[in-house]
Amino acid sequence: MGSYRRLCLVASACLLLAGLPAMAQEVTQTLGGSAQKAPVKHAAAPTLTDKSERAPAGQKAPDGVEITADDIGGRVMGPKGPEAGVWVIAETSDLPTVLAKVVVTDDAGRYVIPELQKVNYKVWVRGYGLTDSKPVVATPGMAVNLTVTGAPDARAAAQIYPANYWYALLHPPKEDQFPGTGPQGNGINPQLKTQQSWFGNMKENCEFCHQLGDQATREAADNSPDGWTARVKLNAGMNNNFARFGHDAAVKVFADWTKRIADGEVPPVPPARPEGVERNLVVTVRDWADGRQIHDQASTDHRNPWINGYGTIYGLGVHDGTFENIDPVTDKTWSVPIPGISPASDHNDKAVPHAVTLDQKGRVWVAANYREGPNPSYCTDPKNAFAKLYPMDNPQARIIDIYDPATKKVTVIPECAESDHLNFDRDKDNTVYFSGEFSAMGWFDTRVWDETHNAEKAEGWCPLVIDTSGDGKMDQDSSRWNNIADKAKINMEEGSPKVADPTHDTLVRGFIYGIGVSPKDHSVWGADYLPYVPGGIIRMDRGSHPPETCKVEYYEPPLVNGRYLAFNPRGVDIDSDGVAWVAFASGQIGRFDRRQCDVLNGPTATGQHCAKGWKIFNPPGPLVAGTDVGSDHIYATWIDYENVFGLGKDVPFFPGDNSDSVLAFLPKTEKWVTLRVPYPMGFYARDVDGRIDDAKAGWKGRGLWAPYTTAAMAHQENGAYGHIANFQMRPNPLAH
Repeated sequence: MGSYRRLCLVASACLLLAGLPAMAQEVTQTLGGSAQKAPVKHAAAPTLTDKSERAPAGQKAPDGVEITADDIGGRVMGPKGPEAGVWVIAETSDLPTVLAKVVVTDDAGRYVIPELQKVNYKVWVRGYGLTDSKPVVATPGMAVNLTVTGAPDARAAAQIYPANYWYALLHPPKEDQFPGTGPQGNGINPQLKTQQSWFGNMKENCEFCHQLGDQATREAADNSPDGWTARVKLNAGMNNNFARFGHDAAVKVFADWTKRIADGEVPPVPPARPEGVERNLVVTVRDWADGRQIHDQASTDHRNPWINGYGTIYGLGVHDGTFENIDPVTDKTWSVPIPGISPASDHNDKAVPHAVTLDQKGRVWVAANYREGPNPSYCTDPKNAFAKLYPMDNPQARIIDIYDPATKKVTVIPECAESDHLNFDRDKDNTVYFSGEFSAMGWFDTRVWDETHNAEKAEGWCPLVIDTSGDGKMDQDSSRWNNIADKAKINMEEGSPKVADPTHDTLVRGFIYGIGVSPKDHSVWGADYLPYVPGGIIRMDRGSHPPETCKVEYYEPPLVNGRYLAFNPRGVDIDSDGVAWVAFASGQIGRFDRRQCDVLNGPTATGQHCAKGWKIFNPPGPLVAGTDVGSDHIYATWIDYENVFGLGKDVPFFPGDNSDSVLAFLPKTEKWVTLRVPYPMGFYARDVDGRIDDAKAGWKGRGLWAPYTTAAMAHQENGAYGHIANFQMRPNPLAH
């Protein structure tokens, strides 16, 4: 647990505090959260007071382009004629918040930017192989034909490539350098047994906070090892993470990378321009949250995307203890403070809200921490059946926050089991399940809570005990369990768990992050990402009378010729057939079909027992030079159960944190659709969800939502400001 806690303290992602006096009780505060704040503009926000030329009036739209009163449309011409698959961007600061709308040109270079409000916009072109065009000022209803020039050289062209194309130029230590031999040897940490474990540290402890390969990381004032040593010492977290690599060896790798880039090396193969349905995409990016870092956001109920149509989008101010809100109809933004619990207050600025979703009533449920005190007494009381089997006496101070928009009340409920991410079941009790424990998975019965407001009656948990004895049930005598080495304390190590006594059941210890609930059988799946290599997925079936009936299974990505096909799982969600889709920080996604497994329990069911259930896929983009490791950082998984976006039922979506994108995978064809956010560069989403506002409105009444959530907000193209992106898929690039 120590390494994870250090990471969270550095990244401020899930600050783990304990030992402060508190009351284990529900606290409800009524908060005036609807007051409108004056919008805060980022430093580079466009204004219409500069020298931008106004687009000439009276231009003729090209054939096939119809321009209505709320459109801007035209054609983009380049050095060789019409430019297909480039972005046209319209941005304004004349609304309550800064807004940019982005579309893609068709094969004839034509475009239509639809659904624009009656204000002035700066309009310009961005595309691979081109120099950004000079902005012109236009208003809806105008035809605006644009001219763009080619980039003068490959280096200039590459400045707008996603970060992963630059990151792929890195030269990691070669396979034969592992295991590391320490400061007196090759400088690599001896805990790093393979090249994959070296990447595991980078994926988890570097890319967790920011894109690797963006301009801020690939350019250094001093490209020598000494320069990099001075650079990382400026931040305690970076310094610690380089120590985990083996400091001296790591600074040589990064110094070599930035020096080669400074000397002119560029990605050898450019990213592809949008093709096919990717050209139908409309992306709207809004500023929000007054510069606060947002972790997750939610627009609707994961189970029912019709909930909260046209309503507020809710984000989490992870460092500020706030709900951050935006009304997509009025473009107004505001904050709701999360209250404390002991003493009760209007704002607990130390609260760390982490993940969020809506329920069937439109209430906002948040997994958070910092409760200001120990666990409630029933967490360890033998009179509680769950505590009798597996007492929860931990200092992590997790809480549930519930915000009711109708009453503007926030209710804070202390928990026994930790909460990090959350997801609702489709059962009669509307049970919400939580990840975040090192050795258990918890839930909260919302029907019982609504009827009784008794947290003890509503909460339960199952320890992560796999049936290695093979008798089909969990041993209720915890003293008999095999206790797999605390992987959270040795998270650089690898390998499947080893069972000490095959006649006993076995407690798995790791850390459950992303979580999904199967619509098919109500089983709960979590991404167990410690150790980083390989990590695995946990399946829990709590049965009819938990904790006695709890059943847990554990599956790792396949190990082939000494290398795992993927590692460091972060997100998991389950499609309608019960198939698990897994996001791996190593840069892949995985499809796991439990129906393919011949073995589900017994002494061999410790991770590597169902390789044939897996299929691993590489997303678009390069591999890191000379390796099979992806250059992207795939963080979360969201299943489109209701075909919200129009690519099909049960299509999984994955934020590509290092590629400025949300990636959709089409299971039937095993093809990818890249939903790129070209402006502002630095799009880094920890989650995505989809909502149907009006089923009768066609593409305009539905879309996906995802926030810019990087910890290093200053790396973004327009500086340290929060953004949220809305993705919509038109039937064609010229649709209104």
